[in-house]
Amino acid sequence: MSVVSIQNLKVDFGGKVLFENVSFDVNEGDFVGLIGANGTGKTTLFKVITGELEPTEGGAFVSKQTKVGYLEQHACHGSVRTVLDEALSVFEPLMRLEHELESVAQRIDTQSDMRDELIERQNELQERYQSQGGLTYRSRTRAALIGLGFPEADFTLTCDKLSGGQKSKLSMCKLLLSGAQLLLLDEPTNHLDISGTEWLESFLTAYKGTVIVISHDRYFLDKVTNKTVELSNHHCHHAKGNYSTYLKLKEERLESERRKYENQLEEIKRIEGIIEQQRSFGRERNFITAESKRKMLERKKAELVVPEPTIAKMRVKFTPECETGNDVLTVSGLSKSFGSKRLFEGGDMQVYKGERVFILGANGCGKTTLLRILMRRMSADGGSFAFGANVKVGYFDQSLESLRGGKAVIDEIWDEHRVFTETKVRSYLSLFLFRGDDVFKNVDALSGGEKAKLCLLKLMLSGANVLLLDEPTNHLDIPSREVLEAALEDFDGTIIAVSHDRYFINKLSTKIYRMKPEGFEQFDGDYSDYAELALAQAKEKPQKAQPKQNAYKLRKERESEINRLSGKIRRGEAEIDRLDAEIAEANELLSSPEVSANYEQVIEYTQKIEELTEAQLALMDEWEQWNKRLEELRNGE
Repeated sequence: MSVVSIQNLKVDFGGKVLFENVSFDVNEGDFVGLIGANGTGKTTLFKVITGELEPTEGGAFVSKQTKVGYLEQHACHGSVRTVLDEALSVFEPLMRLEHELESVAQRIDTQSDMRDELIERQNELQERYQSQGGLTYRSRTRAALIGLGFPEADFTLTCDKLSGGQKSKLSMCKLLLSGAQLLLLDEPTNHLDISGTEWLESFLTAYKGTVIVISHDRYFLDKVTNKTVELSNHHCHHAKGNYSTYLKLKEERLESERRKYENQLEEIKRIEGIIEQQRSFGRERNFITAESKRKMLERKKAELVVPEPTIAKMRVKFTPECETGNDVLTVSGLSKSFGSKRLFEGGDMQVYKGERVFILGANGCGKTTLLRILMRRMSADGGSFAFGANVKVGYFDQSLESLRGGKAVIDEIWDEHRVFTETKVRSYLSLFLFRGDDVFKNVDALSGGEKAKLCLLKLMLSGANVLLLDEPTNHLDIPSREVLEAALEDFDGTIIAVSHDRYFINKLSTKIYRMKPEGFEQFDGDYSDYAELALAQAKEKPQKAQPKQNAYKLRKERESEINRLSGKIRRGEAEIDRLDAEIAEANELLSSPEVSANYEQVIEYTQKIEELTEAQLALMDEWEQWNKRLEELRNGE
């Protein structure tokens, strides 16, 4: 069933076409990745779908039965409610039901003449309350807030005290909990750390509706999407499959178009040769043949399909002025706190020449603080660090503070490189797509992506042999991220970077440090290696090394463990049955007139059912693990 149908859509602004002839369908259950370079019209397309913007031609048709959810609906700007209350506000209908249930319960106590009618009304309300998720909405809200990166201590903060990033996360939390059947997500991972993004992935994996997501996060797109739509060169292309699948199909399509175009050109050239030859003969029949071929030539030229033009990309090359020694950076026992909040202590790190080191950790763990300490823009509370011989550090600040407001783009570069001619400055700027009058734009008027590119140009011109990069991909679209990745792969120096872009990390990383309050934990390899090891660590508690034992003793211990597990499984099954009986009994009591008439008892029994169900589910998980381990032991593992 089609949820959204985009038909021959065209949008232009002042005669300048943003996109045209855009057509595709989104079916129920589709998870669509909407991709394209910055400025191709992705967010504009969302505005057309929501009815916020009227297209120049065509239309976007949304099924009447579909409840659409998008972030702007759930913005919390100006709200003075607490974080938790703001998140719970999407459940106002359920909260009204709670108040009505409470009111009915009080009336049952005071209006005995209407008792039967009121009990019937209470049962009806209770059924609606439960079927709409009344028993779990508070716990789901808390889980979503925590998953998106709000510690419980922040639940009581008022919204006016939140940062822009926190407000965006809170708005997204409300959107995810809204019960919308179609979610329109515009860069949902922008303000999330890796754990928050992974939580969002798991939420969307379990989500039963339809999703259209704009994102430059390729790892995220690969995880959650099953269809891809790309806006490019004022048109759109789409195919089934996630981002990586789409790239392969796109490459095949472009190659096919190129071959077809070359064959068409060859055919046109052949026909032109025939026409020229026939005319050279100078006979009437030859002129007739030439005229026939000329008409064929016109048809061939009319049918000629020029391949999709290549989108201009920035060009980057980081060239160190000199080589470092083998030891690039040594960090020993570093610590930092802000007031009573400890970020990290006892942090150790060793970075060698040519390594590409990534620093990971939850938002607020001190990653940017660490880089600022290394840049001597902030002092540590304890410990020390030292750069090695011939180290020249270049720093990319995620806040883009290296740009000075009020200046023209060309002056931002020229003021630091006075020996350059205007032609040379312009040539460097053109590498980063600042061309023509763009070089005279005020830096303050640039988009986030343009500012990031200007900062990367300054970094490229610095000649640094050690790059400290703080979220360098944040404002970049996918084509620009790919260019940056290629440039960093070719870089002969050393990289120390903070990033939550897992695709970027996977492409470049040779070593990872995970920041924790108690220090820095080292992992060798790329992000996939890190994720696998981190998952294994989370699942397995470290075991103390055991002395070697003889085969007889090992066999006896295995038999003893099998007997122990068998007993646990039997007891677990009995406990699961007991909990099942308790849940059934509580449900029966909840439905009884005596309990139904008392709202406090209704709440008490619903909470009891939730607790018993949670305990039963946890025990069933343990029971599965015991059975799995028992099978392994019986197989001699």
